[in-house]
Amino acid sequence: MFPSRNVAILYRPGHYDMDDSELGSAKVFFDCFHQRTAIRTGDLIIPRYSYLPFPESLQADCDYVSAELINPIKQHRYAADIRLWGEDMGELTPKTWYRIEDIDQDGPYVLKGKTNSRKFDWKTHMFAKDRAAASEVAWRLQTDGLIGGGSQDVYIRKYVPLKTFMVGINDLPVTNEFRFFVAYGEVLCGAYYWANYSADLPSIPQASEVPRDFLNLAIKRVGANISFYAIDVAQTAEGGWIVIEVNDGCMSGLSENNADMLYGRLRDTINQKLLATPETP
Repeated sequence: MFPSRNVAILYRPGHYDMDDSELGSAKVFFDCFHQRTAIRTGDLIIPRYSYLPFPESLQADCDYVSAELINPIKQHRYAADIRLWGEDMGELTPKTWYRIEDIDQDGPYVLKGKTNSRKFDWKTHMFAKDRAAASEVAWRLQTDGLIGGGSQDVYIRKYVPLKTFMVGINDLPVTNEFRFFVAYGEVLCGAYYWANYSADLPSIPQASEVPRDFLNLAIKRVGANISFYAIDVAQTAEGGWIVIEVNDGCMSGLSENNADMLYGRLRDTINQKLLATPETP
């Protein structure tokens, strides 16, 4: 069932994202364990929801036994910092400023941490109609338990109106947005992003709506900067498409993606990658 080189999922037991259903799917295709002491020499480790909170420690543990992370820490940091992947995306993603004083365009804006956002507190902790409001939102984020306290820089992004189906709690726009999982440049699967609201819609939008040329260009922009990632793309109110986020695939929720498809295709893609790159004696 498994490739000759052991590929394993290191998961965090009891983590709210890795429910029993997803874990069951993962176990069909991969060796799965939750103790770092189970990592063996030569293993390729997929730290599903377990890269944080101590990524440097996890990398050091893998290095100690000559195991490899699917996304080594440099790659993890690439996806965790919009400054890095955002500059590679260029015009495919909204303009971003790294300080309030650097803003050179009128609002509105959305604000987020370097890695995380408070999108479910959209009205108070993400959306800002103008520069004054952006300063207030930035202050709230800087005192937030997840983002504040110096743990993450706060970035400001140009607000781009998106095709919106409904307005959720705290004025959150529920948009035509999709999450794709990508490994080694290959799309594994894609599905509607807003899983929390999909039951409220007349029908669930399909990832086939996203133009493949656009998605392929975004994937090309990421290049080899990260092996396994999730990329979120959305349709603008004017009908175009933009990249909303790039995230480490190890740490990204499924959204509406099918777990069997994700893990099955991830296994197949890794097998092809390992066969194409024989280990050096």
